[in-house]
Amino acid sequence: MALPWILTVLSLLPLFEAQNPANVSITAMPITNATLNWLAGKWFYIGSAFRNPEYKQAAEQIQAAFFYFYPNLTEDTILLREYQTMEDRCVYNSSQLRVQRKNGTLSKLEGDKEHFAHLKLLEDPRSFMLAFQPEDEKNLGLSFYADSPDVSQEQIGEFQKAVISVGMKKSEIMYTDWKKDLCGPLQRQPELREMKAEEEKP
Repeated sequence: MALPWILTVLSLLPLFEAQNPANVSITAMPITNATLNWLAGKWFYIGSAFRNPEYKQAAEQIQAAFFYFYPNLTEDTILLREYQTMEDRCVYNSSQLRVQRKNGTLSKLEGDKEHFAHLKLLEDPRSFMLAFQPEDEKNLGLSFYADSPDVSQEQIGEFQKAVISVGMKKSEIMYTDWKKDLCGPLQRQPELREMKAEEEKP
């Protein structure tokens, strides 16, 4: 089962003091309104390292991906609109994420199962990570996101150090290839006015 929100979201994190990625703590911090406002906008899925077979298989299918976050501060939800290039075609999805402010996590309900992501901020405020099942060595995973597909070596280095810090290897990282993106020419950024109108409907 593909979990695109995890890989292109799947993005998501609280605004808290940036930590040394060589000594990353996966413990989530509380999410505030400032966090949600910071998350609003466009993000790109850069890469991930997964040991969970289900998540790893989903990541292997994604050639390139980007998404838009539209937080609802009163309902503690985020409208997610994502564009993924998979098997040489563009796939569009729209869904809703739940915000657990106290736990510092975001989640998505798929069927009868709810998937949770722990949010982490890197030193560079233009990028972030999310961690999955950090307490389970056999199934843990990290994903990396940035506000541009053209990430620097410093940004990539931060993510690689974070992967190593949780006991994984750089060889386990899978990166996307923006040159293979087929969604950019097709997508139109949703208007904020339309999103707000939808959120205000009874």
